[in-house]
Amino acid sequence: MSILEVQNIKKVYTTRFGAHKVEALRNVTFSVEEGEYVAIMGESGSGKTTLLNILASLDKPTAGNVILDGMDIVKIKDKEISEFRRDNLGFVFQDFNLLDTFSLEDNILLPLVLAGKKNNDMKAKLDVISEKLGIEKLLQKYPYEVSGGQKQRAAVARSIITNPKILLADEPTGALDSKSTDELLGVFEKINNNGQTILMVTHSVKAASHAKRCLFIKDGEVFHQLYKAGKTNEEFYQKITETLTLLTTGGER
Repeated sequence: MSILEVQNIKKVYTTRFGAHKVEALRNVTFSVEEGEYVAIMGESGSGKTTLLNILASLDKPTAGNVILDGMDIVKIKDKEISEFRRDNLGFVFQDFNLLDTFSLEDNILLPLVLAGKKNNDMKAKLDVISEKLGIEKLLQKYPYEVSGGQKQRAAVARSIITNPKILLADEPTGALDSKSTDELLGVFEKINNNGQTILMVTHSVKAASHAKRCLFIKDGEVFHQLYKAGKTNEEFYQKITETLTLLTTGGER
């Protein structure tokens, strides 16, 4: 069953005074199944960040529809969009976006506090998620007291504590060293195996090779896609690399 349907998305930016129009996305169409783990790749300027912003309801498309669990998020009113994001979407960013004046525990619980949840309910969820992500002993520390990998795991905990319909990740390994990258990708695989739907934008072939499907964006369009389909991470890594080579050398779909 599709949890997300992207239908003929088009995004046109108009420069100052309307002198020029830039088409960032054109007729982008794809769907994501519930429980799927999808990576989106493409060169800088290909439109993948614009696409992610639209899926995150941070931007509106010029045309097209984005259906999340039966609701067209394009049609949600501006005054209702913040609540919609909080209740339905989880976000993981390259730079963590943690509040330095809050402990890791307070950062993780913030979405539930904003939603007005009860303390007992919040604590029960925190205990389960922090243990699952291996940060239960770090909860009273502040972001500046822990490593990049530990910060990102706290950010993941914050993103999934609301049980979002879909987790959106923007270059989640971009600020991590190789060891922390491996740990984070292991966390993503674990939460995906537990049923969490993940959509990740990344430049990293290694990160993409841990997904179950990879979409390639070129010149604002879906150029190609690959399914993992039983391949090992190493085998999928090789297939992704070959496809990226085609993208950069002008190969056909």
